[in-house]
Amino acid sequence: MKKVLLFLPLVCFICTVGFSQTDSLDLIKNKWSVARISAGVKFKHYRSASLFNSNQSISLVEVKPRRKNQFDLGYSEKQLIKTSDFGKSAKAIAALNGTFFDVKNGGSVDFIKANGQIINESRVGKDGQRAVHQQSAVFILNGKLGISKFNGDVRWEHTLPGDDVMVTGPLLLLSHEFQPLDTANLFNKTRHPRSGIVITGKNRVLLITVDGRNENAAGMSLFEFSKLMRWIGGRDGINLDGGGSTTLWLNNDSGGAVVNHPSDNKKWDHDGERKVANTILLIDSKKR
Repeated sequence: MKKVLLFLPLVCFICTVGFSQTDSLDLIKNKWSVARISAGVKFKHYRSASLFNSNQSISLVEVKPRRKNQFDLGYSEKQLIKTSDFGKSAKAIAALNGTFFDVKNGGSVDFIKANGQIINESRVGKDGQRAVHQQSAVFILNGKLGISKFNGDVRWEHTLPGDDVMVTGPLLLLSHEFQPLDTANLFNKTRHPRSGIVITGKNRVLLITVDGRNENAAGMSLFEFSKLMRWIGGRDGINLDGGGSTTLWLNNDSGGAVVNHPSDNKKWDHDGERKVANTILLIDSKKR
């Protein structure tokens, strides 16, 4: 893939409570490496030794709204499969690990609907309450991806538009506004590898990973991840399963490659994938 250098534009809505001018300028002044993958699809990578006063490594796929660029879900009801293998099997352009899953028994612990069929229901606690991360979802309607917030209806996920729905979260951005996060929750405030989806004000979709658990990349708290999403132009943004699951795969002439640094093997390479239960796929509809 041929690489060129590009400065990321400053967006007008980064001036918020908790806004750090130094960090946002770091994103602007430092150069992102950029590679064109196909029409309307770019891969971008960013390295910094100062963002949030730490080493950071960010990888994302930027997708412009085009008829041929469509999203889909990859899933297995019970079996755990590598994100890269989901991508290869679907002959996808890109694959990003999806929502939370049962590591021991397989399958999603969150609601999954694919092709109009319910694959997994959300598991709730003994008190009958859904987890905080289950209060938002990704849905796909006619190949286009959207993000929705829980409306209080106990059957909310069943009523979302589209034949493909993945409950996940927490929701981090909605209509350019930061969404509330529990400041006492360790999951929110400690740094980990992160995976997420951003929809920009120009309706571009960003599939994003943040590396972590390595001296080369600290990872981010969800508060930092939220800021990152907004600084790169996010209108809506949602968190996916992170940690050892965080994986971004891209198709290429050699059969595809993981482009971030998955942490499950505790090495700074591209080989530390964890098997997962589901993925977000970017598909070329003309090749299906």
